Amino acid sequence: MTAADLPSMLPEMLPRLWAFALRIAGDKHDAEDLVQRACVRALERAHQLRPDTAPLSWMFSIVHTTWINELRMRSVRRRSSMEWDDGVLENVADPAGQTPETALMHGQIIDAVQRLPETQRVVMLLVAVEGLSYQEAADALGVPIGTIMSRLSRARQAIGAQFAARGGPAGAASRSKDSMA
Repeated sequence: MTAADLPSMLPEMLPRLWAFALRIAGDKHDAEDLVQRACVRALERAHQLRPDTAPLSWMFSIVHTTWINELRMRSVRRRSSMEWDDGVLENVADPAGQTPETALMHGQIIDAVQRLPETQRVVMLLVAVEGLSYQEAADALGVPIGTIMSRLSRARQAIGAQFAARGGPAGAASRSKDSMA
């Protein structure tokens, strides 16, 4: 892979980059801007992409770094509104055609992930949603692989605790086991 190959590879990456940006930004317009800025930055710095680096991981890293910079700028300007908008979900095509129960469960899971601290949420999205390996996520975020494993473990524990506390899917499963005993 050379720097000249990046422009031809970007269109294929856009759906995953946009989905990741939407999940970390929580707003459709912010996600669109974020992906656009990340793509421009990547094209400007294509010469920095090393042959041993996966282009998608490199792009996730750029999206994440661009988002962190945006958050810092917002903090300086005293503007911050990053609430998840369930209306955005209506715009995302669902080829499986979920049942209302499945849609409710997915909504609860999205809500639980959104409540995670930023560092845990980003790791959860990269590994569990985007399918990056621990090493690829570590490379994308510029942290050791042990940090990825630790953050992912804490994120999973926090999500499990949220469901257990409110009787969500995890809590319902444990209650049905108790009733069988």
